[in-house]
Amino acid sequence: HFHRWGRRWGRFNAYLNESLSGIRVIKAFAKEKHEDVRFGRHNDALMEASFRADRLWFNVYNSMSLLTGMGVFIAWGYGGWMVVKGQMTLGTLMAFNQFLWQIYGPLQWFSQIYNWMSRAMAGAERVFEVIDSEPEPYQNPNARRLPRIEGRVTFKNVVFGYDKGNPVLKGIDLDVQPGEMIGLVGKSGVGKTTMVNLICRFYQIDSGELLIDGVNINDIALEDLRNQIGVVLQEPFLFDGTIAENIAYGRPDATFEEIMEAARAANVHHAIVAKPDGYDTQVGERGSKLSGGEKQRIAIARAILNNPRILILDEATSSVDVETERLIQQAIARLTKGRTTFAIAHRLSTLRNATRLVVLEDGKIAEVGTHQELMEKDGTFRKLVEMQAQVSQVMAVTG
Repeated sequence: HFHRWGRRWGRFNAYLNESLSGIRVIKAFAKEKHEDVRFGRHNDALMEASFRADRLWFNVYNSMSLLTGMGVFIAWGYGGWMVVKGQMTLGTLMAFNQFLWQIYGPLQWFSQIYNWMSRAMAGAERVFEVIDSEPEPYQNPNARRLPRIEGRVTFKNVVFGYDKGNPVLKGIDLDVQPGEMIGLVGKSGVGKTTMVNLICRFYQIDSGELLIDGVNINDIALEDLRNQIGVVLQEPFLFDGTIAENIAYGRPDATFEEIMEAARAANVHHAIVAKPDGYDTQVGERGSKLSGGEKQRIAIARAILNNPRILILDEATSSVDVETERLIQQAIARLTKGRTTFAIAHRLSTLRNATRLVVLEDGKIAEVGTHQELMEKDGTFRKLVEMQAQVSQVMAVTG
């Protein structure tokens, strides 16, 4: 009962967190009543589990109280009869009952212990699930130190799946030279983001080898690897603090001049100094006080300041207006110089300057080549470009 109660508490808290995080979507679709019903179902399930657990506890506690109460009445009744018969003195009876309560007190306390231990064991199981999880080998003493990597990335027959029985990547072979810009292209779900996640070593490959400068990625000190990888995501995450603190997140020891230089390179310096507090402007939780373009360029400035050898761009310009996209593209052009870059973009036109395009299909590499080479082929990439062109024409007409 207490295990069930603990599980339902977890589901209730997860639902509550999800509802509060998505409050704007709920209001936008006028689904307050629907969510109120869902909240009631979760609340009722939690209440039912709580009632059952507490009912069991009260039964145990009341049974223990009943037994101790009956024992006291029996002692007084039988002891009183013995006093009347002259077989026991009144003082002996009083002493006996005092000793009896000294026994019953700890027994009742043990019934409380039953309740505490049941709840504690139910919660401990969830805690130990986390404690027993395999920790990330962040400080592997046998790892190889690479204080500076050149940026060569090699996939050798890499197989990986979030579900081991359903691989996402199926035998990827790719050799990327230092300084190359690789565009990862394909439909949603073919493994583009999975490939860059493996480079960051967010997951361990199932089979094959992933090499950085000829060294197996699992043998490289994790701190050295990630200190030299820069990531700019589609939805950049900013911490609650100042703009300067967010830009310097990867290098807390950076000087203010270095922070400003990174902001200039990211085309965000003028937007920052136009604010009343400049670089001391508070960005709010998750950057809520900034526009989407400003957050994106601050994330680029953060990557520039960190000076990574391997750069990962995951849909860095997909959710901004045309003018902001132009500024971001200029910043990205500066950021990618001399760095090995992996760029994911659904707007295939943004990858024209890539050294090579890698087209993924069904977890495998279908085509590799420059934009022009792939357009000359009647393959997957050309079909994707033509499909996007048709969609753009339809949108232009309907607009």
